[in-house]
Amino acid sequence: MRTTVTLLHPGAMGAPVGGQATRTGARVLYVPTGRGPASVERARQAGLVAADSLASALSVSDLVLSVCPPHAAEDVAHEVLEHDFRGIYVEANAISPDRATRIGKACAERGALMVDGSIIGGPPADGSGPRLYLSGDARAVAGTAALFDGTDVVARPLDAGIGAASALKMAYASFQKSARVLAAVSHALATSHGVGEELAAEGRALTARILAEVDHFPGVAARAWRWAPEMAEIAAALDAVGLPPDLAEASAAVLRHWSGDKDRLDLPLEDVFARLHTPVGPSPAG
Repeated sequence: MRTTVTLLHPGAMGAPVGGQATRTGARVLYVPTGRGPASVERARQAGLVAADSLASALSVSDLVLSVCPPHAAEDVAHEVLEHDFRGIYVEANAISPDRATRIGKACAERGALMVDGSIIGGPPADGSGPRLYLSGDARAVAGTAALFDGTDVVARPLDAGIGAASALKMAYASFQKSARVLAAVSHALATSHGVGEELAAEGRALTARILAEVDHFPGVAARAWRWAPEMAEIAAALDAVGLPPDLAEASAAVLRHWSGDKDRLDLPLEDVFARLHTPVGPSPAG
């Protein structure tokens, strides 16, 4: 039996992801009302089918795929539930596990079944695409994953409940997006002192895969006693040229969680992480 999907908000990510589901035979609907010309064109190119209204789309849909700005995720979910939708609601936005749990409870109260999803990677294009992690009810997760079988969206079911997929997205994005912001601040500082090209050259020479190299974290903890003051110096350097010192100050604050682990290169990884859950006192300057 052919699956019918309502895609909410056919944006730069949502439309091509929805388009991939059409490759497995799904009929993917969207509502053009209120959408800009660019969104409508993206939906058309992705092979999505225009519906007269959200109500008409939901009335024939087995599954809803929500890919929208994260701040709107709960409002969008409640709008769908107000139409008495009782199918599978795939919440695939960049939201916190707590928010995902709230949406899951709201779905359960209205007779719908939520799948917690997170999209990691860029929009599907030219034979490559993102990973779609899915957690929650096993049968609903399997059904959702089947929509993308053999497509450029790689569905990866997790043996975990609602909140797990969202937690993975938060963990990944906290590094990936913060790293971009930090790089911009770093280059602004270097440029202020006329050494921007040199910093770029050093960047090109980097070979570390920081997010993958978890074995290095004990070394970070062991060096925190001297890295924290260095971050304070960096904060002062940023402030001196009118740049925001916030990231450097925050790094110094985090490093103080490991202040008692000087030179403990053998610190077990679980202890490295456990320190981050333990409150620390104010900074020496505080």
